[in-house]
Amino acid sequence: MTSNVRGERRTFADLKPRLISSLLLGAVAIAVLWVDGVPFALFWLTAGLAILWEWQGLLSKRRHRARFLIGPVGIAIAAAFATYVALGIASLALILTAVLAGLFATEANRLIAGAGVLYAGALVVCVIALRQSDAFGLIAIAWLFALVWGTDIMAYFGGRLIGGPKLWPRVSAGKTWSGTLVGIFGGALIGLAAAAVGIEHAPILALFLLSLLLAAISQAGDLAESALKRRFGAKDSGALIPGHGGVMDRLDGFTAACFCAAVIGGLRQYPSIAAGLFSW
Repeated sequence: MTSNVRGERRTFADLKPRLISSLLLGAVAIAVLWVDGVPFALFWLTAGLAILWEWQGLLSKRRHRARFLIGPVGIAIAAAFATYVALGIASLALILTAVLAGLFATEANRLIAGAGVLYAGALVVCVIALRQSDAFGLIAIAWLFALVWGTDIMAYFGGRLIGGPKLWPRVSAGKTWSGTLVGIFGGALIGLAAAAVGIEHAPILALFLLSLLLAAISQAGDLAESALKRRFGAKDSGALIPGHGGVMDRLDGFTAACFCAAVIGGLRQYPSIAAGLFSW
């Protein structure tokens, strides 16, 4: 009996710091979402720059600051144009900045250094562009929060309570098939519930399928970041957030889901990107 209790304590040893940091960050994210405007843009710009710092730090300490300092200008310009949904100019600013950052990396890491600018910038641009809708902007981001957070929570408990075969042990030692599948399905249901509450006459089936897709993409984003860390021999992207490691560790799934949501919404050619996600 004693060994089982100790096993449970080991299994959920990281739950308390994860819970506290998640609640604090979640509260701030929801607050700036509600306020919108400059606080919302600055919050996500700060998050993007933190991700850029951590990404460049994974590559090497040599010219780390130089590679990072190129990024803020380009990402800030992209963010400014994203508020007007001028995504062509925003993308061009990110691409030019990525090229410059790559020049300060070693030849072997130039593409990855540039990709870090695009990755961090894509989060900032997409989340700001999605928010630019009076009718659907707030619910679009709230839906993504619910979907991604729900996926993470369900995957965490599903993996620890059910266990079973590892999903991809070479990349992520902790992820299991059970946790991943529970997370995707549970996150999709939580996302659907959030959207149904916020949207009158919500298209239930279409939103569930879209939530299911983005929940899977958020898990893929988590795995991709794990693969990057494994590539450079790092356990965490940083140590800023207790229980989660770095900012990139916390936002990897959200970044992937947000980017794909913005692409899907933009391709549907509605008056706003967010409207394209909920009009079926």
